[in-house]
Amino acid sequence: MLKNCVFKVSVDTRKWIQKAMIRAVKTVAQAAIAGIGAAAALGQVDWKYVMSAAALAGVLSLLTSVAGIPECSSDEE
Repeated sequence: MLKNCVFKVSVDTRKWIQKAMIRAVKTVAQAAIAGIGAAAALGQVDWKYVMSAAALAGVLSLLTSVAGIPECSSDEE
């Protein structure tokens, strides 16, 4: 479960932060696109809602990454 956790000594923290941030940015973009698409279908985009939902998705992505991310294996050299 916590195979590539950031708190393990064998995981490079700098690489973990870089890869976790890339994942978070992708998640924010996906959430924003989904929010804009859904709102556009309804007729009007509420930008406050889109930005808050996207920001929350980014925070949740970072918190999920604490448990470990496959891109940052502890076996990398």
